[in-house]
Amino acid sequence: MGMMHARLSAVEYYLPEAVLNTADLEALFPSYPIRQMAQKTGIHNRHIASEGETASDLALAAALKLFTSGACKPASIDFLIMCTQSGDYALPSSACILQARLGIPTTAGAFDYNLGCSGYIYGLGLAEGLICSGQARTVLLLTADTYSKYLHAEDRTTRLIFGDAAAATLITTLDTPHQQMGPFVYGTDGAGWDALYLPNSGCRRPSTELDGTTGTSLVMHSGKVFNFVCDSIPQMVKSLLVRANLEMQAIDLVVFHQANSYILQELADRLEIPTDRLYLALAECGNTVSASIPIALKCALIEGRLFPGANVLVVGFGVGLSCGATIIRWS
Repeated sequence: MGMMHARLSAVEYYLPEAVLNTADLEALFPSYPIRQMAQKTGIHNRHIASEGETASDLALAAALKLFTSGACKPASIDFLIMCTQSGDYALPSSACILQARLGIPTTAGAFDYNLGCSGYIYGLGLAEGLICSGQARTVLLLTADTYSKYLHAEDRTTRLIFGDAAAATLITTLDTPHQQMGPFVYGTDGAGWDALYLPNSGCRRPSTELDGTTGTSLVMHSGKVFNFVCDSIPQMVKSLLVRANLEMQAIDLVVFHQANSYILQELADRLEIPTDRLYLALAECGNTVSASIPIALKCALIEGRLFPGANVLVVGFGVGLSCGATIIRWS
């Protein structure tokens, strides 16, 4: 047996049925330039989970699509990793609940990890580590979030941007000396944690007299997030290319976390990414947090933008503040 590496074998995604479109938001906020904002963000529709529908329900649907496609059977999964910031409960991990719901063997490992917009990269890195070290052979990576449940009804900015979704990615073992995913680079700027957070949602609940935050709605300081992205991502991508020994010209497709088209265009300009290499898939589903990169990969695949041997640069960034990037050799 030679060297084992992880291979991205298949990806599927699921969007909840209800759609919130630009016209709906215009009706809700008549005195606000919603249409101009939509042009700038590039987001026209967002799918919203129904009241009783959770991130694990969306993840279940995405995983069932993967199984139905014939990519794999539940019996072949020996590790289940779930990236979510909207689990069913504070404990247990939603991944454990999904092991039973999906009929995955009880001999499989399963856990959740709490990351947002950078989470997909971390999941690929975890899968590569589990496979390289012989701890797993077939990993199911689920990324799912329902930020809509955290948004304040009057918060025009966040309601314009975020949509709910889930994606299921199958990662298998390949006996090859060559990495199919990697190298991986990561970054964390926890000093900016409060640029995007959910107050009063965990165990550190300060007395409201002290901090004035009584709500449990998502707080987002767009400017701080934008600055973090513009300051850290170009440098991180450049260091990844150096480690991979590749020039930007050798990258066939660039898939950023689909935050909004304004910020992605800004990054593309700073990194001199040709327009035909930058992939956008947010018009119909908005910013879907941890599911945005796999959704874009699936859309690119359907559109014929991915081909065997393509070098795909994937970059996640956001809540944490956190970022990560890697290169997938598409097979």
